[in-house]
Amino acid sequence: MSTRLGDRLDAARQRGFVGRRRELAAFHDLLDPGSATQILLVHGAGGVGKTALLHRYAWQAGQAGRPIAWLDGHDPDSRDPELLADRPGLVLLVDAVEQVPGLARRLRQELIPRLPGDAAVVIAGRDRPDPVWRADPGWRELVRILPLGNLGHEDGLALLAARGVPEEERAAALEFTRGHPLALALVADVSAQRRFSAVSAQEVLGELLRGFVETVPSSLHRQALEACALVLATTEPLLAALLGLDDASELFAWLRGLSIVEYGSRGLFPHDLARDALAAELGWRDPDGCAEIRRRAAAYYRRSFFAAGPPVLLDYVYLHRATSVLGPFVTGYPQTSGLSADRPTGAELGTVVSWVRKHEGEESARLCERWLARQPPTVIRDADGTAVGFYLLIDVAADPEDPATRDLAPGHTRMVRFWMDGRHYQEPSPVQLFITTHLFRSYLTEDVPGRTLLTFAEAEPWEQGCAHVGFHRAPEADFTVGEQTFAVFEHDWRAVPPEVWVTRLAERDALIEPVTVPRRALSEEEFGQAVRDALRAYGRADGLRDSPLLGMLTLPEGDPATGLRAVFEEVAAQLAASPRDLKVYRALHHTFLRPARTQADAADLLGLPTTTYRRHLAAAEARFTELLWRRAR
Repeated sequence: MSTRLGDRLDAARQRGFVGRRRELAAFHDLLDPGSATQILLVHGAGGVGKTALLHRYAWQAGQAGRPIAWLDGHDPDSRDPELLADRPGLVLLVDAVEQVPGLARRLRQELIPRLPGDAAVVIAGRDRPDPVWRADPGWRELVRILPLGNLGHEDGLALLAARGVPEEERAAALEFTRGHPLALALVADVSAQRRFSAVSAQEVLGELLRGFVETVPSSLHRQALEACALVLATTEPLLAALLGLDDASELFAWLRGLSIVEYGSRGLFPHDLARDALAAELGWRDPDGCAEIRRRAAAYYRRSFFAAGPPVLLDYVYLHRATSVLGPFVTGYPQTSGLSADRPTGAELGTVVSWVRKHEGEESARLCERWLARQPPTVIRDADGTAVGFYLLIDVAADPEDPATRDLAPGHTRMVRFWMDGRHYQEPSPVQLFITTHLFRSYLTEDVPGRTLLTFAEAEPWEQGCAHVGFHRAPEADFTVGEQTFAVFEHDWRAVPPEVWVTRLAERDALIEPVTVPRRALSEEEFGQAVRDALRAYGRADGLRDSPLLGMLTLPEGDPATGLRAVFEEVAAQLAASPRDLKVYRALHHTFLRPARTQADAADLLGLPTTTYRRHLAAAEARFTELLWRRAR
């Protein structure tokens, strides 16, 4: 029996198909007569593999003996499914639905309702399905929405192998493409001619850019897309600032509807490969425009920093990721939008211990189980709810069983005892970055201990980044478990409280422009009032930036507001070291430096009647002002 060319074509497609287990399982369920779902709505960026998936669906339907009808938005001559509308068991496959204006509405309102009751329908396109599919009670029961993303690590390697890419080139190619199927195929084409390199990568990017952005409504829309590609996450106000507009609502809505743009809790962001393609193309085509967008973004972040805190710091670092110390640690931030943190289930506790055993050994796993019996970890889950990482934050008490805490000095110390990406351990990854930002927020929003300790399997990769964010090496706290010695980094919140810490982060990355204050003389009375005002503003991150004291005192080099904080800390330490001043120092400390919620709470902390507390506080302000006045004269 002779083989048709079409059969050989189908066989080649099946051999080249990899991955998509979730999507294949969904179609298998769709073919089940007992399934409640009868319509799959597949959407994803250009080149992500929608057509290849539909060909696989057609093969599966053929294997099941089901009649098939194709409707291809790219091909106006493709077979009209209305001609087969009365065939029992029909499987209707619609590709590129966005290419035919009004086709999705026509399918929903006219064609699909006339199909046999046992029909199965798959509609694939770049755009997210119209909300009416889920809003209408009738359609909602029949529809399942399947967003199609990039291939995973193993599937990406398998595709490269199937395309004949040499094994030694696959890891670099997969890292570059991030598993995007079209990019993988283009890389394979390049590899067939010459070794994969950065030069050939640019060819791939150019080809992808043409595929991602075939047409845009106007040059302003193009600018909006390019701006979105340069910043970490785009909100509507930020987009307006980047484009110099009063209102960017229509452009923002257009961006949100693009297949190459995702959105999370902090705004819109392009798929990584689309971002790379757009940013690279803009960088050589319009370097001045690229620099202007970055300048406007930095100005916007400076204005909003004190309202948003560390997340904006990450936005700023991402803007300068090519030169920032923290650049390597923020490249995976867009993927964190689908992650969440929660308490673990019972089954996930076993998963956590298995990760520790895999990455740190049996003895660490035993110690982890010991700690988990006392307090739960924080588990990181992906968009599907699968545990992908965790961290365990402990309030340290001496434990002879655990070398990490055995020799720690007494005091309120909190330690990140275990933390890891389940797959990548402590390598930079979206999970690692999510854990870091989650911890950052805890430093500003929760009860802060005297100090926080971070543990790492290796010190060297983290030293610069930790120092940049105010965590310094504490080799005396290093510990060994089994054959692994862990490095410890420390931040002392008593020396640098959270509000000072976050201000220094901003200043270090130029989020706050240094303030130059001309020196001017103050009378002793004016100086005293300035000290009282500064003490009351000390708890605000930017509270000292406009203080008249900046022009009266000799300050350390650098930003004047930071220098003034350093002087306040020195004078406070001078009070604390004096037996004569210790009582009044404690009132100053609990009122201004590490303030209680109210002055009544401060009096309770000190064990003083309110009148005695106020007398101590007045004496503290007077003594503090006296010591500062001596410095100013």
